[in-house]
Amino acid sequence: MVLYFTGTGNSRYIANRIAEVTGDALVSMNDKIKQHDTRPVYAENRLVFVVPTYGWRIPRIVEQWIQATQFFGADKAWFVMDCGGEIGNAAKYNRRLCGQKGYVYMGTAQIVMPENYIAMFQAPEEERAKQIIAKAVPLIDAAAQTVAAGRAFSSHRNNLYDRLMSGVANPLFYHLFVKADAFYADSRCVGCGLCIKLCPLNNITQKDGKPIWGKNCTHCMACICHCPVEAIEYGKKSIGKPRYRCDVGN
Repeated sequence: MVLYFTGTGNSRYIANRIAEVTGDALVSMNDKIKQHDTRPVYAENRLVFVVPTYGWRIPRIVEQWIQATQFFGADKAWFVMDCGGEIGNAAKYNRRLCGQKGYVYMGTAQIVMPENYIAMFQAPEEERAKQIIAKAVPLIDAAAQTVAAGRAFSSHRNNLYDRLMSGVANPLFYHLFVKADAFYADSRCVGCGLCIKLCPLNNITQKDGKPIWGKNCTHCMACICHCPVEAIEYGKKSIGKPRYRCDVGN
């Protein structure tokens, strides 16, 4: 089984390619998390978690969902993490999660994909995004072949910087930056409700035809990057920045 969580489509794209090679069922963790669905899952053969990198680890809401969900039919777990730059020492925490769940840890693969975190960074323009995805394809396919063959991923870099980012910077990232307070919809908003539909934490409601953000946010950027009229901003940090979403193969 290939399970993915995505904000703007990168992980879904990777998961689709892996599932095509392995023949595994494809499951959206977005849907499971949004519906508070932690019913037992039958995962025939293997577990492949495809996720973005949040603060140099897998997203907390994904880890929490995995912790709360019982899986049957598989005892080996692979992690494929897409990022705009690097995943730090995320492998340490993925291995720990596997130990807690009783899975055989089969490694973590890093896939660099276009940046989407416009609350802090610059997303690429369309042509540059296509180039980054094209460069990632051989790595995605190699990861898929490794999983299909039942082999473990090669060990990832693990230096002092990586350990500091995943160990020290990660909790600071959530404490200092992961807030919904700065999101707002300007006068371009047409009240379509897409942001409400896409929010995996049901954190967005509508008032007087405009979206309103609550306190429970994971900074997946789905709302701001999928808005069809680009009416959503994140304070002043997103103004003028291109929105990114991976529509290739989706």
